[in-house]
Amino acid sequence: MKAVEIVMLPVKDRQQAKEFYLRMGFHVLVEAPDPHGDAWIQMGFPGSDTSISLAAFHAIICQTDDIEKEIQQLKTQGIETGKIDNTPWGRFAWLKDPDGNSLCLHERSL
Repeated sequence: MKAVEIVMLPVKDRQQAKEFYLRMGFHVLVEAPDPHGDAWIQMGFPGSDTSISLAAFHAIICQTDDIEKEIQQLKTQGIETGKIDNTPWGRFAWLKDPDGNSLCLHERSL
């Protein structure tokens, strides 16, 4: 893994939360329908590599250049991941820490 890419923040009302973060100086990076019928709202500061997503649950998405290699390295450390999901936005594999917190590996599409 090379960077924390997105921190997903659980919010009750995504549009209300978006307005709050806009007032704080965040910019909308992506706002699009997600497969679950809600809006994917991703926000960040200009020039920053890390962003937030206003979501239904908390998670940390970590960027990787080679998801298969990353999964194999984690497996040698005794950490299991879910299957790799191929999407138009890249490849994702989810896992949980010992306390049940969600983490995700993300390999961007070329």
